[in-house]
Amino acid sequence: MSRIGKAPIAVPSNVTIDVSGGNMVTVKGPKGELKQQINPDLSINIDEGELVVARPTEQKRHKAMHGLYRSLIANMVVGVSEGYVKELELVGVGYRADNTGQLLTLMLGYSHPIMFAVPDEVKLETISEKSKNPVVKLTSHDKQLIGQVAAKIRAFRAPEPYKGKGIRFKGEEIRRKAGKTAAK
Repeated sequence: MSRIGKAPIAVPSNVTIDVSGGNMVTVKGPKGELKQQINPDLSINIDEGELVVARPTEQKRHKAMHGLYRSLIANMVVGVSEGYVKELELVGVGYRADNTGQLLTLMLGYSHPIMFAVPDEVKLETISEKSKNPVVKLTSHDKQLIGQVAAKIRAFRAPEPYKGKGIRFKGEEIRRKAGKTAAK
């Protein structure tokens, strides 16, 4: 992880980074604001549009935290400047998705519809086109939150390996298995 930790983070001109109290990093940009508490052992230096995270020693735990917090801050910078998008595809006969505001309604072959309330920080959009699989599009500035919401939605009906039915990420390849063969 130390190679990741050593890499500087390029800070766009429309993003401001504030380090308060020595270990609370606040990143503000056009898409929103994110905060992250970092380990007080690590130090953050901001100069000439670049942010560098430094570790005090070569201990294994300091190396691990160095890469971790550098990645978290880099994700925050990208999130507030560009944002993140995750698309989930519903593959299966009769599978449907619909949203009313932040409430997602899924029909996934169960006897009942599944209702899921999406947090306000994540923008929700459902796309249903004729002869195409329904798509649930999630947009947010927080990479951790959007990943967690997408994983929860996918867990309602994970893709199965025999027919490939279920909720999958757009572009995800499902490893298919051969079914049973009849005995001769």
